[in-house]
Amino acid sequence: MAKNRHPPFNLGFRFGALDKDLKVLFLSNLVGSFGDGLYAYILPYYMTDALKFSPVEIGTLYATTGLFSAMTLIVAGMLADKYDRKKIMIAGWIAWLPAPLIFSYAENWLQMLPGMALWGVWLGGPTTTAYIITKAKKEKLTLTFTTISSSWSVGYIFSPALGGYLARTISMRIVFYSAFLLYGSASLLLFFVRSQYAKNLTQNVMEKPPSIFSMLKTRKIIVLSLFLGITMFAVMLFRPFVPRFVADVYHYGDFEIGLLGSFSFFGSAVLGILLGKFGDKWRKSYALASALVLGASSLILLLLFGDFYLLIITHFLIGASYLAWPLMNAIIGPFAPESIRALWLAIPQTVGIFSLIVAPYLGGVLYEWSPYYPFVLGTVVAFFLALLTFSANFEG
Repeated sequence: MAKNRHPPFNLGFRFGALDKDLKVLFLSNLVGSFGDGLYAYILPYYMTDALKFSPVEIGTLYATTGLFSAMTLIVAGMLADKYDRKKIMIAGWIAWLPAPLIFSYAENWLQMLPGMALWGVWLGGPTTTAYIITKAKKEKLTLTFTTISSSWSVGYIFSPALGGYLARTISMRIVFYSAFLLYGSASLLLFFVRSQYAKNLTQNVMEKPPSIFSMLKTRKIIVLSLFLGITMFAVMLFRPFVPRFVADVYHYGDFEIGLLGSFSFFGSAVLGILLGKFGDKWRKSYALASALVLGASSLILLLLFGDFYLLIITHFLIGASYLAWPLMNAIIGPFAPESIRALWLAIPQTVGIFSLIVAPYLGGVLYEWSPYYPFVLGTVVAFFLALLTFSANFEG
């Protein structure tokens, strides 16, 4: 079907925006995210209910994940610009393989620590972003990012509910084993994508690529890096504590929490497609601001209403918080020089991930004072960032 026959805001997934390799990448993310979603959403609740971790211990564990993510992004960018990006993406899934096995046998937070560290090894961050930017149709860049990002959300739609059900009826250990198998399947699927080398993309082989030090002097990358960092700080201040808030304040259990998590990722998939089209038609920064407004509004609803059906709507809107990362990548990506694209992208992504080191820990401290505090602060920061984004000209 000719692309012009599609209505401007058709809700369906626009796989026509993806070539064969990006479709395989979508499928790999879908399989891997289904495994990740089996336990990722209910993991904070499992840490609290089964392992009896304190909020500060949970915050410390998630901060460890963020620390290892920040430590690996620059390395991943350098490797992805020197070697086959396909192999780096495969290595990213392989690094995650031991994590759920470690979680399945951990009995205290120190035993969980190695798994959380491996879970934070994010070789695929700048590598996948660079791969997508190179392969995507330029006029559909935002939609391509949000569509591939939606593969994670689609994978998470049913997996949190299934994970919660399996945890309640069988054991959490079978949930972790299943995640291990799906991580392995995701890595195998990537063997079917074509290789991509940064050196083949340089138009002028005699042209010397800019150094990392010259990039750090660029005002554009500094501004975008700081903005991404603050945005992810606002998101991770509250997001690890949503399942526990629903359990502590509204007294729902494993299955209900998992089901609500599924609606969050369903919302992320649907809103991602809509905002991706909106960003390509108008401005990417408007799409990002809209995601921030929706995310902040969802927190207000979460604090005010505990009825399960209203929580479904609330969690659908919470899905917008997962769109900040792909939308920022769509904004940042076009500025990256082709010869060092992955490394260039790794700089703002590293700043963004560093906020994940502090935010969950601070969120845990605030949650100990009052379960409402992380969400109140997250709401205020998100609304402020939305106003700033509407008025800023990131794409200029």
